[in-house]
Amino acid sequence: MRILLSCVVAGTLGSLPLVAAEQSWTGQISDSKCGTKHSPAEHGKKSLSDRECALVCAQKGAEYVLVADGKVYKLRNHDADLKAHAGDTVKVAGELSGETIRVSKIEMSKGTK
Repeated sequence: MRILLSCVVAGTLGSLPLVAAEQSWTGQISDSKCGTKHSPAEHGKKSLSDRECALVCAQKGAEYVLVADGKVYKLRNHDADLKAHAGDTVKVAGELSGETIRVSKIEMSKGTK
């Protein structure tokens, strides 16, 4: 009887889908080339805003990333919003898998633009 009950419980638990909890982060939209530190000199310029740098790097093939608490996260989904928010401080909601956030929502952080 115990074996049967154990099999039923294990089968039921094994058939439940694993659901990743949605989380949120606040940070700056940057690019995968520059990450935490934008360098105008990398682009042959004396002055370049974080936004301009992220857009230029993205045009050259870099991906948009989120820099939050000194950590760089890759971002998936919402490409148009990521481009619109390049260089901005935003609040991103989504699911984290390894070092990648699958974005479900992105909005300006309170107290910014």
